Amino acid sequence: MKELDFAALLCSRLCHDLISPVGAISNGIEILSDEEDEMMRAEVMKLLELSAAQTSNRLKFYRLAFGAAGGIGAHVPIRDAKNAATSLFEGTPINLDWNSEIGEMDKSTLKVLLNMILVASESLIRGGDMAVNITKTGESIITEVSVRADRVIFQDKAREMICGDTETLDGDPKIAPAYLASSVARELGSKIEHIEHNENSFTLKFST
Repeated sequence: MKELDFAALLCSRLCHDLISPVGAISNGIEILSDEEDEMMRAEVMKLLELSAAQTSNRLKFYRLAFGAAGGIGAHVPIRDAKNAATSLFEGTPINLDWNSEIGEMDKSTLKVLLNMILVASESLIRGGDMAVNITKTGESIITEVSVRADRVIFQDKAREMICGDTETLDGDPKIAPAYLASSVARELGSKIEHIEHNENSFTLKFST
């Protein structure tokens, strides 16, 4: 895929994810300008606070997952990634458990991890449990993102994309994060594995 085509799809994905909370902020401000009932104004303010928090949390996560945070060759504290992921799922039915044996990670490996988290989370259509485990064996760092729920739907095209079995996005912004994760993993000389435990649980694994 051409870089410009991928950039356009990723921008579409960002716009899709941000338009809802930003739109809610716009609507809330419009209501406040005409509303005189104090109880209603208080409810609108709650909506504004929630939408502003959602927008901020998503931007913080996407900055690390999609952007160039930290500069070329830089290492990023694991706590920054954990905080970004925790905030992303705040107020959602996804329960995140995070365990790490290291304190920092190079930004390319971190980008793979965060996009693995994003892709895996979208299989939890009604919420569920997600576990992130980062371990170190010798010079190798192993990152695992596991999900479990009463109902898990991991789309074939997302699985094939993130595992490097296909590179065709077919104009679908939704799986742009899977393409990004797979591409960065390949640049690092590795690939992402999909390990299916049962129909309600699977793990995405990446080693460098």
